[in-house]
Amino acid sequence: MVETATTGNLAQAQNTIIREARYTQEANSPSWQLIEKVRLPKGASTVRVPKVGQFTIADLVDGTTISAEQSINMSLVDLTATERGAKIIITDKLARQHGSTDVFRMIGRQFGDAAARKQDQDVQALYPGLNGGVAFGAAGATFTLSNFAATIAKGLGGGASSTDSDGSEPFDPDYAVHHPHAVFQVVKSATAIGSGANQRINDRQEEQLLRRFFTGIAFNGVDLFESKNLFVDSSGDATGVLAQRDALIGLTSVDWRTERERDASLRATEVVFTSDYGVFELDDTHGAPLLYDAVAPSDAA
Repeated sequence: MVETATTGNLAQAQNTIIREARYTQEANSPSWQLIEKVRLPKGASTVRVPKVGQFTIADLVDGTTISAEQSINMSLVDLTATERGAKIIITDKLARQHGSTDVFRMIGRQFGDAAARKQDQDVQALYPGLNGGVAFGAAGATFTLSNFAATIAKGLGGGASSTDSDGSEPFDPDYAVHHPHAVFQVVKSATAIGSGANQRINDRQEEQLLRRFFTGIAFNGVDLFESKNLFVDSSGDATGVLAQRDALIGLTSVDWRTERERDASLRATEVVFTSDYGVFELDDTHGAPLLYDAVAPSDAA
């Protein structure tokens, strides 16, 4: 689609597009910021990540040969990147006549928001598959502080309960992410509105980027974040996540960048915004989906 309105010189405005797009993309994608990251080296097409099993130490008897042989039990995950992108065409007439708003800053913000939403939703699409697809919580259940604490306990202890008799491999969750409507119920049950304590995010996390999504709830070492990009289904439920940081991984070959190409016959400049990345499960057992009600809370009760 050809757009027709902005001010300023195209070459000078290009830098504004890059700054605005990068800022909004980095500041609006909590799910992407919370996972492990790796870069694809130049000249490579794939990153192979190994995972090894556990050794078992046996009790020994004096004078008896050790018989408990161990196996490395290595498994591999191959990571490859995929290109993503969008473009817009700015006509010279639009550049000349558009007055009060810098159109390049405007489209930079739009590109950045779109990139943030895309990366966040790419990560969130993997949430339902963690823990073999077995979710903590249930459709229609309220995400209270008590239930939040219970999911952490299930993760730490392996998960066996009356509804999950087989249990799962224990993991040490670092963070949880859910929809703001669900998170409200945790905040509501954790403290009286307006009297919550000010808490900081774990130092190892990108505090500057994540602090706007941090709810102030950190329970048993697990920080609770919210993302409006989570999908709410027709029943009013949403699937978030409880995970270790290494449960999911993001591979980046090329960061988000803008390029332009002049089309003289069209009297316009084509602005292209692209990246090359991928998101993968690194360890299925190091996280679990959180299925809870995400209906909008009442603001007139």
